[in-house]
Amino acid sequence: METKINQTSIVLVCGDITKETTDAIVNAANEYLISGGGVDGAIHDAGGPAIMAECRQIGGCPTGQAVITTGGKLAAKYVIHTVGPVYHGGNKDEAELLQSAYRNSLKLAREKKLQSISFPAISCGVYGYPQKEAAHLAIKICIEFARENTDIKLIRHILFNRKIYDIFSEELSKLV
Repeated sequence: METKINQTSIVLVCGDITKETTDAIVNAANEYLISGGGVDGAIHDAGGPAIMAECRQIGGCPTGQAVITTGGKLAAKYVIHTVGPVYHGGNKDEAELLQSAYRNSLKLAREKKLQSISFPAISCGVYGYPQKEAAHLAIKICIEFARENTDIKLIRHILFNRKIYDIFSEELSKLV
């Protein structure tokens, strides 16, 4: 599914984020920037040790913030590491932190003059964020960003299965 906001295309696909050819891919990282499971583990495995070496130099990343490293062996030149919130029932600023993770990743891409970025479904795996709410917030932030900025021409959401793709697709349809 695809929509255009100003000069930015927002695209949803089922796929493997480690195969993306956008300027940057976003890693759903942990605060220590240490390779974990899920998307994080897959990105570190596919990208090789150069990513982890830069993560060690950076040292960490607070929830809702973003940092950037090389893409290592990935097709993407950069990896933007952002930390989404662990879901604790919605009463611990999880929505604001998740929105900040997307917003700060986009801002960092714009600062680095990147033209394209690919996101996973941040916090939707082991962090337990309700997928429908997470999709709504992710799409909302990307649409707001595209309305206010013309620097990034392509925002892709790379979704790990058909169920999450359908949820994101429904939210995109509602918001445009």
